[in-house]
Amino acid sequence: MYNRKWLLTVFVTVLTFLSLVPSVSAIKSGEESIKGNLVIVGGALGSSNGEVYKEFISLAGGKEKARIGIVPAASGSLKSSHQFKEDMITYGMDPSDVEILELSNHDFKDTETNERKWKSNAQKNQTANHIQQLTGIWFVGGDQLKITDTLLKPNGKNTKALDAIWDIYQDGAVLGGTSAGAAIMSDVMITGGGSLGGFDQSFIYEDISSPDEESVPVFIEKGLGFFQWGIVDQHFNERSRLGRLAATALKYENQGNYAYGIDEDTAMVVSNKKQTIEVIGRSTVTVLDVSHAAIEGEGIKGLDLSYLSEGDQVNVQDKSFQIDEARDLETTGYEYFNFDPLPATGVLTSYGTLPNYLSYSLVDNASADKVESYLYDSTGEGYELTFEQTSDTKGYWGYEDGQKDSYSITHVTMNVTPVNVQFKDNEELFQDYQPSQFTMPDSSFNTDTKGSLIMAGGALGSSNAEVYEAFISRAGEDGKYGIIPAASSSLKSSHQFREDLISYGVDSEKIEILPLSNHDFKNTEEDESQWLKNRNDEGLAKQVGSYDAIWFVGGDQTDITAALLNDDGSYSKVLESLWTIYEEGAVLGGTSAGAAIMSDVMIAGGGSFDTLSKGFTITYDSMSQQEGGPAYLEKGLGFFPYGIIDQHFDNKARIGRLIATDAPHGEKDEYSYGIDEDTALILDNKEKSLKVVGRAGVSVIDLNAQEEGAVWKGDEDIRLSWLTSGDQLNLDTKKITISDHKVTTTDYEYFDYEAAPHSGVLTPHAELNKYLSYALLDNARENQVKSYSFNKEKGFELTFREEEDTEGFWGYKDGNKDDYSFLNVYLDIQPVEVSIQNR
Repeated sequence: MYNRKWLLTVFVTVLTFLSLVPSVSAIKSGEESIKGNLVIVGGALGSSNGEVYKEFISLAGGKEKARIGIVPAASGSLKSSHQFKEDMITYGMDPSDVEILELSNHDFKDTETNERKWKSNAQKNQTANHIQQLTGIWFVGGDQLKITDTLLKPNGKNTKALDAIWDIYQDGAVLGGTSAGAAIMSDVMITGGGSLGGFDQSFIYEDISSPDEESVPVFIEKGLGFFQWGIVDQHFNERSRLGRLAATALKYENQGNYAYGIDEDTAMVVSNKKQTIEVIGRSTVTVLDVSHAAIEGEGIKGLDLSYLSEGDQVNVQDKSFQIDEARDLETTGYEYFNFDPLPATGVLTSYGTLPNYLSYSLVDNASADKVESYLYDSTGEGYELTFEQTSDTKGYWGYEDGQKDSYSITHVTMNVTPVNVQFKDNEELFQDYQPSQFTMPDSSFNTDTKGSLIMAGGALGSSNAEVYEAFISRAGEDGKYGIIPAASSSLKSSHQFREDLISYGVDSEKIEILPLSNHDFKNTEEDESQWLKNRNDEGLAKQVGSYDAIWFVGGDQTDITAALLNDDGSYSKVLESLWTIYEEGAVLGGTSAGAAIMSDVMIAGGGSFDTLSKGFTITYDSMSQQEGGPAYLEKGLGFFPYGIIDQHFDNKARIGRLIATDAPHGEKDEYSYGIDEDTALILDNKEKSLKVVGRAGVSVIDLNAQEEGAVWKGDEDIRLSWLTSGDQLNLDTKKITISDHKVTTTDYEYFDYEAAPHSGVLTPHAELNKYLSYALLDNARENQVKSYSFNKEKGFELTFREEEDTEGFWGYKDGNKDDYSFLNVYLDIQPVEVSIQNR
């Protein structure tokens, strides 16, 4: 780790840097004269993210008047610039009105021309005059230093091209950029480093960082200063950059402004005239207020965190927030959850990214007013992070894109305390582990079944055409649809799914919500608990027999089985009809609980850490058990006979409970499957194949080499694969076929760095499968990485290893977004004692 005293002594170049940064007061004196706007994107902008593209075109004057220039300088090739031009054309721009400007300080790898010669163009009158005719400028992603080196003179002064960009910006043009194109927007430009380096208060002003160091200092350079109300950082939540932004905002005082961290596929739209910042896109913008924070020794106290979602605004003059009416329910005093959250300590933590963790575990949870996480290197030196609610903390909730949760959070207090965390192997820790007492049901699956299954992992977006079209196509052109609402607490999700089907072209008269439930629904006059008798109604059973497609909505999976199985566990008449149409060729589908019921063994409750440490229970405490506790198993409906299904897999970190369930109940030569949110696993019974569709992935767990019992007592390795859209598995041969748009990363790894352990919500690429993709599979430096999950003095060390049959795959999807798959990562789980000391 870098020595902070040495850094402060050696890097006197900070004085040089400060002399180059434009005077904030000088810029602000003329801020009212800036008529233009900014669209600042956090990276990985999807071609399908129409809201961002349309907003940029609109601010440039609209499709008829806009003339857009693309600055390619940041990238290593022209591919991303050509992609952005194609995206502009897709959203209505005339090809002649979108051009790639010949501005670069380096050669591009995918052309025959030597573009290094373009550097001189920045000082040509012809270039400046041409820019003056444009109404929009877009900076593609890559290396932000290549942009500033292209547009700034060696003495830090503006080139003629940059002066021209400033001129059109002041006159009303829109400037935008993604990734590196976002980083250049503020005066203080964060060019490198991570959260560990930020919390270490380590800064550098020339690129001397070493990939051998897990704690990389924050690399600061001069930006272009188009954004005048604070400091901007990008790829924020995905790469967990809160530490480096906080340290930078503290060091450079920030003139009382907020600092902003923009997530991928998300944009800040800055109106200089209105003096507002609005969030658009698919994720969040972190707003950091350091005005009342202080550095205390090696720690930080009093950071103020807010998370804004689509439609939310900041008024930069009074620093107030306006929350979009889509999140019209304030959670404060009306919290939905009531559970004791575990500290966010690694890949077994539910809601493992920081905005999600704070939303579900803190502000919408009546049982918590403080939560904690950790960040440390492989020696254990790091920080304890505490997040507290105060009287100023507010949470806001609503639905987006169908029935996906959308949260905004304001004013959570964060404190950072230096600690040392040590782990010691101890096989004797979990002596109270309770083995599963669940009895496997007999499978009555007909191997000649012709139907198919669409099993969605939850939080299915209405805009996820890939999943909806897969369901509709299997129902047939004149298909009839039935929706089973039993899992939900209301009929809202059933009506929403019906509306979604209609939006994709299904005739409304061919869709019925079936009267099947074991409980009453809220917000209706009828007592739907009386519907329980309908499970054996011959008329309803006959009606079900005429359907081509059945969909189970999400909620509590035990309510579905209770509504369809008789009290003795036998099939009701309606369930018999479901089996008949399935065997004859109908498609059955479901999301969340509607996916959990598909296998013979149904996981109905429990968390990963608690299941690995405590085992299984025979009691069930309704939906509260979805957030933790030992695993609870019930008999499922058995439509999927090829293994065990789990859902909400990434967001609720359920790998531990699925592995623990598979160990005693998985059949020989079968796998278990964890389906991520907004993603579906499709079973084609006739082809005996599985296919992944949707926006995330499916984890495939192979425990065939394991001995029965607690998985951390096994003698052999656990194998983990991760499949994304287009990947397929042949159930007869067990061969996995990776979509042909991806190429192998083995021996062609893009990264080469020392990866710190996955330690919690500030770990870069915090979701397990992304962490493994970036830190292990596509990283030449590592052949194994570790994660630690613990509560108080007890926990687990998880080691993920590459072996000879391990392989990673990479490609682009939806524009220039990374798309990974991998096969056969080996996992070892070891109980450990945990010791945490302040330092």
